[in-house]
Amino acid sequence: MPSDASTPLSGWRAGFRVGIGLAIGAFALAVSFGAFAVTNGWPAWLAIVMSAVTFSGSAQFALVTAASGGGLVAGIGAAALINARFIPMAAASARWLHGGPVRRAFEGQAVVDGSWVAAQNGDGSLDRRKMFGATLVQWPAWTLGTAIGALFAPSTAFMRDFGLDVIFPAFFLVLLLDALRARPRFVPIALAAAGIGAVAAFVLPSGVALLLCALSAVLAAVRTAKGSER
Repeated sequence: MPSDASTPLSGWRAGFRVGIGLAIGAFALAVSFGAFAVTNGWPAWLAIVMSAVTFSGSAQFALVTAASGGGLVAGIGAAALINARFIPMAAASARWLHGGPVRRAFEGQAVVDGSWVAAQNGDGSLDRRKMFGATLVQWPAWTLGTAIGALFAPSTAFMRDFGLDVIFPAFFLVLLLDALRARPRFVPIALAAAGIGAVAAFVLPSGVALLLCALSAVLAAVRTAKGSER
């Protein structure tokens, strides 16, 4: 079993510190989601439960958008496709999780975008405690933000006007750039994957484009890592 790159307390503390910034962005985006869901005919309680159980902003927005137009099956499909990006992320994290199948499945719930990126170490390992700490801060912020948005329903235009809907993506980009700085050999892969995703977004649904971008990056990164081990 690979060892963790941090002591128990230092890993959790580092995760909490990173998680605070991510939680601020998640909270703002969650308020927008709660308001968006209610204005599209969803009851407030359902939006709150969905955030507590799903905890996936892009997939939740996609599901509400499609379901509100009468396409529940399409909405579920879009949400599943968007969340398919977690498959390669979870696969890459599996060796760093502890315990049997049930415990590892439970620990795997902490694999969310920002936490996963923040937990990457320069040597290719993953700090599981840092990932847990970052996710533990974000989840209540996401759920609480959804509750406030659903119950008080501020205008989604208000969120856009103040740029609150881009806080979370911007912070995630900062984490990604920091991770790439520690692994410069992966910079060309990241740029190529971003280009593939950008081009695909013009001709494919956003979920498909995002998945194509993620899969191309993972495949190229795995090949690069194997090549460096030879």
